[in-house]
Amino acid sequence: MSMTAPIRRMTVPQIRAKKGGDPIVSLTSYHAHTAAIVDKYADFILVGDSLGMVMHGMESTIGVPLDLMIMHGRAVVRGTKRALIVVDMPFGTYEESPNMAFRNAAKIMKETACGAVKLEGGARMAETIRFLTERGIPVMAHIGLTPQSSHVMGGFKTQGRDEDTWAAHIDDAVAVANAGAFALVVEGVVEPLADKITAAVDIPTIGIGASAQCDGQILVLEDMLGLNPWVPKFVKKYGDLGPAIEQAVSDYASEVKSRAFPGEDHVYR
Repeated sequence: MSMTAPIRRMTVPQIRAKKGGDPIVSLTSYHAHTAAIVDKYADFILVGDSLGMVMHGMESTIGVPLDLMIMHGRAVVRGTKRALIVVDMPFGTYEESPNMAFRNAAKIMKETACGAVKLEGGARMAETIRFLTERGIPVMAHIGLTPQSSHVMGGFKTQGRDEDTWAAHIDDAVAVANAGAFALVVEGVVEPLADKITAAVDIPTIGIGASAQCDGQILVLEDMLGLNPWVPKFVKKYGDLGPAIEQAVSDYASEVKSRAFPGEDHVYR
């Protein structure tokens, strides 16, 4: 009788232990079917609040509600077996106070069965990160270009072009690492700054438009598949599914209009 070892999910300590080791592979996913595919290759999957823009046509991530994150988080967890699932805390669910952040983070984890949450912000969020981690909620931090603060930043602008700002970004990274974050997303910062941030902290850095010296990378799945009409310039497209889907829909519509419906093998009798 053969015994198959059970598939075990990647854990937070395993991700943290990858600092300086094999690069961490990550992508976003928002529903069960794509998550099942990504699960075969990713160390962690992020259910990002970018789903507001990618799936729901919002202009930014600001309007994404907590319940929407939970709904998509459940789907991704159901579709996966091995990757650590991290769910974004949306704008307005954690900034007010550590207590507020804990209530909402606990709700996310209980209702989705995810393994960790992610929140944006550097030194200003250190107290909240410490509060959460001390109470059993693993936190992935996010600094640099933080989309939830895009209105304050004046849009989605690369950070660190002025070297005089580097110290503040490095201080942010050190603060969240010292507060207990197990990993750090570094988004949209110039390469030499991303290198310095990676060297300054003892937790893995996950780059998005940052540097190859980061400990891993994350991309929005739909961006790298060519499904979004606008893709950031730093994204390499590994597929071009948009035109392929459009062609398939066009072929289907033409066949239906010509009454070339499926043959008998595809029709119930």
